[in-house]
Amino acid sequence: MTDTIDTGTLRTWIRLFRDAVAEKRDWLTELDSAIGDADHGANMARGMDAVAAKLDEAEPATADELLKTVGMTLVSSVGGASGPLYGTFFLRMGMTTGPVAELDAAGLGTSLRAGVDGIVARGKAEPGDKTMYDAMAPAVDAFDVAVAGGASLSDAARAASDAAEAGRDATEPLVARKGRASYLGERSAGHLDPGAASTALLFDTLATAISGRA
Repeated sequence: MTDTIDTGTLRTWIRLFRDAVAEKRDWLTELDSAIGDADHGANMARGMDAVAAKLDEAEPATADELLKTVGMTLVSSVGGASGPLYGTFFLRMGMTTGPVAELDAAGLGTSLRAGVDGIVARGKAEPGDKTMYDAMAPAVDAFDVAVAGGASLSDAARAASDAAEAGRDATEPLVARKGRASYLGERSAGHLDPGAASTALLFDTLATAISGRA
């Protein structure tokens, strides 16, 4: 197995994420109904369906073109906060990769970090705010640590996925400090953050795509 990720694998990742969001749509909506607008599952499913349709029209040959297409489609087709945030994540990834056909572990890590930085710039989230950042930041940190320690791309992606799941679970006792959930104050505790839940799906499907198990 080559220790790079090419545009074909990136496309596989996006399609796997679309499938995972569709499968977990009702669960994501249930999570959001407790502390939000009860539309995260529907919004993400609609957005990822739009992304899949856009990729069916044309298959971008380079990583930057692919990721920017995903980002722009999400921004234009998803309501609420999730569209702009996920859209910014992919757009920043695409701006960072450059017009290449494949990325090594360091290149993927750099683009993922740029995506997280974009979310911070857009949403002003901090650790412990009970947002998608609480799953995404640990995931990218774990990826970077694994790569720095000599792990394979596949193992680094799985470490990121495990960290995202742990970050998702850690949002349950938190009191929300951002977004609609923050209006509930102490009542937001005891619920998983829906954005963190979809972020865990994002990194799980990335690990699956890279490992070749899809």
